[in-house]
Amino acid sequence: MSTLELGRIIVVGASMGGLRAAEQLRSAGWKGELVVIGEEPHKPYNRPPLTKEILARPGTLEESLQSTALRQRASVSDAQWRLSERVIVSDLRARTVTVDSGEHLEYDGLVIATGIRPRRLQAPGPTKGRYVVRTLEESRALHEELSSEKRVLVVGAGFIGCEVASTARQLGCVVQLVEGSRGPMHRVLGHEVSEAMRNWLAGQGIEMVNGSYVEEFLTGSSPDDHASHARAAGVRLADEQELAADIVVEAVGSVPNTEWLENNGLDLTDGVVVDSRMRVEGAPRVVAVGDVARFPDPWSGGELRRIEHWQTAIDTAKTAAKSLVASLGGTEEPAPFSAMPSFWSDQFGVRIQGVGAPHRATSIEVLEGSLEDPASGVAISYQREGETIAVVNVGLPAGRLVQYRDMLTKITSPA
Repeated sequence: MSTLELGRIIVVGASMGGLRAAEQLRSAGWKGELVVIGEEPHKPYNRPPLTKEILARPGTLEESLQSTALRQRASVSDAQWRLSERVIVSDLRARTVTVDSGEHLEYDGLVIATGIRPRRLQAPGPTKGRYVVRTLEESRALHEELSSEKRVLVVGAGFIGCEVASTARQLGCVVQLVEGSRGPMHRVLGHEVSEAMRNWLAGQGIEMVNGSYVEEFLTGSSPDDHASHARAAGVRLADEQELAADIVVEAVGSVPNTEWLENNGLDLTDGVVVDSRMRVEGAPRVVAVGDVARFPDPWSGGELRRIEHWQTAIDTAKTAAKSLVASLGGTEEPAPFSAMPSFWSDQFGVRIQGVGAPHRATSIEVLEGSLEDPASGVAISYQREGETIAVVNVGLPAGRLVQYRDMLTKITSPA
């Protein structure tokens, strides 16, 4: 037998990145044992619908699973799926991982695909009435609370926060969106486009609240409530604003799931640092994919970035799998990762989609349409030193973005 028919590769993380990594390992020639370990009880499913279709109309659990399930290639039909298990410790020198049952598993190659979890507000207050949206169960639980006239407070105005606010408003809820000091989706879209989207969201009936971090959760109870069932009744912001709510949704960013990798000498400052071929620095035969991987983005001058978007999980898996198989005696190592970053969001039935690195831009140019009415269709190019480094479309057909991709130029230095 060849070296690619012997041994075991373990994929830690059974979401999009883990599934695509497993498939790409088979495509790259790995014929040995393939084990995929995941905390959730479900096979890999699509997460973007959790803040939109599933949050609005989940149906039964079986219907939710069916509508979000990711199609799997036949090549991974022989993979061992160990679901509802969590890896708690790793020893990369000894090439072992330990699951929460205490079982130790040896590996020849390791794929880190543990992704992220929602960051939680640290303000004191009750736990009931507070929600995040990352899993199917969390989305379904929040849906049960959303009904006409309910007061919903969404803290955080990134894509997740804006999508949840949009869905809640469409369900008839009274929605306030705490946007922080810079505006909705500012980190991705920049000041001018963020301001245009702020005005548009307000026009859809969302009350936009300019405020900094949450200082304290306020509690409230009805005459029928017991003290132990006190619910969130709003928040007090750092500037002393008090915002009333029946439901508080926390959408304040994410935390990479890297605790199980501690004490291995890795840089875990913000995810797992990898090289341009997704190989974990300082750990032979280990690669990382998806949200947890912090890699040198060639479209940002080699800046180390974690990109929390759906397509990145697919793109990084392709490079990581080839790199790992090459290190195990297979084919030649792949070319450095070079996929163009892309993202999208759907709000009030309007799609926002972009390619490139808009966060590096120093100026923008409207290519078509108007920022005064973004939902009617607008395309924006993002410029740096006279070059187009990103394009964002709002309310335009998906195919239109393809026409703009050729305009993009990679940033040659991080600056």
